[in-house]
Amino acid sequence: MVTTRTMMSRTSSSASTTSKTDGKLALTVKSVKTKKTGRKAKTTTSKKRVAKIDAMKPKKPPTAFFYFLEDFRKEYQEQNPDVKSMRDIGKACGEKWKTMTYEEKVHYYDIATEKRAEFDEAMANFIKRKESGEFDEADSDFDDDSEFDG
Repeated sequence: MVTTRTMMSRTSSSASTTSKTDGKLALTVKSVKTKKTGRKAKTTTSKKRVAKIDAMKPKKPPTAFFYFLEDFRKEYQEQNPDVKSMRDIGKACGEKWKTMTYEEKVHYYDIATEKRAEFDEAMANFIKRKESGEFDEADSDFDDDSEFDG
């Protein structure tokens, strides 16, 4: 058995040949990446702090379609109790939404616009608090009354 190794900058390759009893040769090549040495590990404390602040960030509200989906799903399941697949319900909802007129959709657009305005106000407050450094003093004491957090 013959083994050849070639070292490159960040990878190493090895090739080997073996002879079998039937006289044929098999060539196997393996490539293995090696770690770069001499690098310091990054600290994750700043990442954790940023993630903690981002967890306090208000969540975006659903679109008009999702408010329609919520209502449609209830009606559809009452009319078709045997259909349990979310895929089938989603397809039926999408088809219904496409065929609806703007006048029928206005109700859902109004709800979405109202929720979006609430979100924009909550987001403005969040940005103001973040820029003022309020999260630095009381990271764990932050009470968010936002209904967008789920």
